[in-house]
Amino acid sequence: MQRFVADLNRLYRRQPALHEVDFDWPGFSWIDCHDAHNSIISFLRYAADRRDYLVVICNFTPMVREGYRLGVPDAGRYREVFNSDSRFYGGSDVGNNGGIEAEAEPCHQRSHSIRLTLPPLAVVVLQPVREGE
Repeated sequence: MQRFVADLNRLYRRQPALHEVDFDWPGFSWIDCHDAHNSIISFLRYAADRRDYLVVICNFTPMVREGYRLGVPDAGRYREVFNSDSRFYGGSDVGNNGGIEAEAEPCHQRSHSIRLTLPPLAVVVLQPVREGE
């Protein structure tokens, strides 16, 4: 539990999208808050520089969701920067092999989308990989 909390605190400190625009509407945008059938919510958190954002997905069921399509703002690779189902926290280590490539398939009113494996009862945080990273 200590490692989990330490890693969450480290993520918060290192990711401006989680704290820079915390109290203003431009810091947050829903991707999908209506997927009651799968019990999944997803949203974006933005830093002051809107090119710096995170994709947050929460699976509230004990089922692994494979091939779950989610709209994202940009093309390119998305790195998995946090997965609460990691073996380091006592989880089953279900995830996306460290990241996933966006496809040019529109979804959720966004130009691109990703097909994820969502771990059970978990939160996954993705960050777009920028050139030079």
